[in-house]
Amino acid sequence: MDDLGATAWPPAPIRTERLVLREPEARDRAAFVELLASPEVNAYLGAPRQREELERELPEVPERWPGSFVVELDGAMIGHVLLRRATGHRRPAAAGKLDLGYLFLPRAWGSGYAAEACAAALDWLAGVLPGEPVVLTTQRANAASMRLAEKLGFTEVERFEAWDAEQWLGMRP
Repeated sequence: MDDLGATAWPPAPIRTERLVLREPEARDRAAFVELLASPEVNAYLGAPRQREELERELPEVPERWPGSFVVELDGAMIGHVLLRRATGHRRPAAAGKLDLGYLFLPRAWGSGYAAEACAAALDWLAGVLPGEPVVLTTQRANAASMRLAEKLGFTEVERFEAWDAEQWLGMRP
């Protein structure tokens, strides 16, 4: 468990007012395919992957490792939140810190689910690794992610160019 140290994994499901954050299960595979193949979801992440390739290559239980949370609403997966150690990060300010990532299905956009789920994951992290700084990287052009970073308390560390776009790196102490 290099990413989260000696943290027991998986934790009990994390419940918020509307959501459940839990370990991925086999029943989530179709939603992972939808997330990774969606042009809307991947607009600021490069490009979507081909659905046929995903169907062939994704394991029965995708994204199953410490720090990987499925976000569930009313019994169905609507998103994915990931906390992982940024060991290979391109930016020195982020290297070795925990990195927050998230993907949500377009039908879940605009309802505050990403903010609610990410805040719950960060609260859980603060309980198991107190004082651990967390970084978040997003494209400056991704207005929704920039608003979310601000809501979650991330402050700008630097801006940089990568993948033909201006990127923003924020940190939450």
